[in-house]
Amino acid sequence: MHVKEVLKFKKSFLKRLKTEVEGDRRDWERFVVIKADAHEGMSMYPRTMPGATLLLDRHYNSMTPYRKGEGNMYAVRRDGACIIRYVEIANRDLILRPHSSAHPIDVIALQNGEKPSDYIVGRVCHVGIET
Repeated sequence: MHVKEVLKFKKSFLKRLKTEVEGDRRDWERFVVIKADAHEGMSMYPRTMPGATLLLDRHYNSMTPYRKGEGNMYAVRRDGACIIRYVEIANRDLILRPHSSAHPIDVIALQNGEKPSDYIVGRVCHVGIET
């Protein structure tokens, strides 16, 4: 794994996070941090912003809501990149919905044998925005 920087989070915070794994991810590093670029940051504004630090829990790739009544924000593999969106399923399609209505909704057509968890990198469990 290519590590550019290490960010520290309280162990008590990380231990409190629930997992909901679909598929075998035992060998996956559970937590990774990414930075939102200008486009991704604004697509989920005001939940994120350009340059925001996003902590991903890669052991939470299920469509089950983390909190009742709230949609999960996910990192999703799309065209060789990682995008941040709310994810829904309609028929055999993954609907990738931005928070901002100024950005388009994306759709990933699931092929036979594919599951949403094949595209979901992990749940965004912390957003850090510098002011």
